[in-house]
Amino acid sequence: MAKELTRTNQEFEQAVAESRALFQKKLHDYGASWRILRPTALTDQLFIKAKRIRSLEIKKESLVGEGIRPEFIALINYGIVGLIQLSRGFSDTVDMSNDEAMKLYDHFAQQALGLMKRKNHDYDEAWRSMRVSSYTDLILTKIQRIKEIENLEGQTLVSEGIDANYMDIINYAVFGVIKLSEKPAVQKAEP
Repeated sequence: MAKELTRTNQEFEQAVAESRALFQKKLHDYGASWRILRPTALTDQLFIKAKRIRSLEIKKESLVGEGIRPEFIALINYGIVGLIQLSRGFSDTVDMSNDEAMKLYDHFAQQALGLMKRKNHDYDEAWRSMRVSSYTDLILTKIQRIKEIENLEGQTLVSEGIDANYMDIINYAVFGVIKLSEKPAVQKAEP
């Protein structure tokens, strides 16, 4: 089991490194433009990414030529953006340097890794036996929970906060990236 956990940690780090590389390139091109996103807009962005994955899983084809795996990477990155936004609040302008954004990205990616390690220990790698479509549905459930918490303006009775849901979204999306690295994802429809 220790060998399996080590493998999972390495795969997690690889998936996050790939997501980080894309995040850094987009940061170069756009700056931290996401700082303008209010919480509800960020939730909706997560929602459309997860809904697209579900749509592709059901339809088994993509008419725009982009598969499921890139959407899981986007969910990782938007999940980390969500954690940054929770910690800093949104802004009317880009008020963060690219270096500061990357430091925050790394901080929250490490928090997600720590959570995944703790949960993976307790759940004995159960995620490996799950279907990728289950990750999608669980992510959509987490997004719905975030919407409900937002509608309640954070006044919950017993639930975890939005941050815990972002962390779970990141981790399920990482599992999706890992699983889809092992087998081909839904690809562009053949003519």
